[in-house]
Amino acid sequence: MFQIDANHPTPLYAQLERSIRFAIATGKLRIGDQLPTVRQLAVDLRINANTVAKVYAELERAGVLETRRGVGTFVSARPNEAASRRDRERHLRELAEHFISETQTGGFSIDDVIEHLEKRRRK
Repeated sequence: MFQIDANHPTPLYAQLERSIRFAIATGKLRIGDQLPTVRQLAVDLRINANTVAKVYAELERAGVLETRRGVGTFVSARPNEAASRRDRERHLRELAEHFISETQTGGFSIDDVIEHLEKRRRK
């Protein structure tokens, strides 16, 4: 469900946070859904458990997740709207930067990308 790329220059914790937020935003994770345990997700993604714990803690502080001691971590029923808007802007910025980087690696200019996106928007 969550994707990270160890070869990407974005830190793993930022990739994981973005991936969790994306899963929530797209409905793959809904309010009340339980996330994997820190250990299980670390094993699945082949990353350090401290990285997963850091992301879970940060998302809990932001009101996106809630941890119930002895039960698990869940998508919160009370996300903070102001933080959500800021996070969405930051997420969009990160996605755009990643997208532009990938298209440049593929040999496309920014003008090629903009032209393609404008055509797609008109559809």
